[in-house]
Amino acid sequence: MLYDSKIVMITGGTGSFGQEFVKYLLQHNVKKVIVFSRDEMKQWQMAKNFKDSRMRFFLGDVRDKERLNRAMNNVDIVIHAAATKIVPLAEYNPFECVKTNVNGAMNIVDVAIDQKVSKVIALSTDKACAPVNLYGATKLASDKIFVSGNNYSASNTKFAVVRYGNVMGSRGSVIPYFMNIKGKLPITDERMTRFMITLEDSIDLVDTALSEMLGGEIFVKKIPSISIMEIAEAINPDFQYEIIGVRPGEKLHEQMITIEDAEYTYEYDGYYKILPSINNWNLDPGRISRGVKVASDFSYSSNINNERMSAETLRMWIQNKSKNFLKI
Repeated sequence: MLYDSKIVMITGGTGSFGQEFVKYLLQHNVKKVIVFSRDEMKQWQMAKNFKDSRMRFFLGDVRDKERLNRAMNNVDIVIHAAATKIVPLAEYNPFECVKTNVNGAMNIVDVAIDQKVSKVIALSTDKACAPVNLYGATKLASDKIFVSGNNYSASNTKFAVVRYGNVMGSRGSVIPYFMNIKGKLPITDERMTRFMITLEDSIDLVDTALSEMLGGEIFVKKIPSISIMEIAEAINPDFQYEIIGVRPGEKLHEQMITIEDAEYTYEYDGYYKILPSINNWNLDPGRISRGVKVASDFSYSSNINNERMSAETLRMWIQNKSKNFLKI
């Protein structure tokens, strides 16, 4: 029902999330799916894999407001997944990262309002929470832009954000990276922990946000944590490794909700919701709904997360999924 007769546009739609989400959408009675991205080769390859009359492929960049304006015409729902996201590259190319992640976010908000899009969901990251690198800082700015997009009272367009950790097996993630290394695995720090989420769970969070959003919320999925050493063990129980040190802008542990966020955070089955502090929206009964306020000292970090993923569980997932995600 959520997507029935709707036109859905996905920015960065040729990425790991976009491809899985398109597959999911086409199982529903969606009217049209628009893949918006700047990589023509990926679009060409994706078009060969998704032979469906409801598919549309638009070459374009979120930095290009005029192109976005044309692409968003008559669109009902926008899922904003486009981003410059590789941490070291962002550190060395800050202007490019800001242009895509910050200026692009502003363009999405402006055009969505002008085109009277009903709902916009922006995909965020754990790195936007207490950021220590440029990528995280730009995504924090992006989150703030989408939250404040709901300030335009004359607009019926609603904006919300979903935030989650590492997508298991996605392009550029640690699992396929480790699997393709011959010899010793490069470990940055033995203490390092990470959140893990499947593509299916990331889509489920988008569904939840679209169903429940009133505008301005940040939805955070409850997901398990795992240590970097357990990831290596899952890939090869007899692995050997060398310590290479933490890379520029890298955290030992990931965080998705800070203690400072706790004042505005509510817990639900399967997820948390950070309500916007502006306009007293955090006190709105509609946005709170059935949520339970978290403790004042609550934080959601990978090293203190009660839900853990074992090396054996990850190994079983890899055995089931490796053929698929290694092609992403």
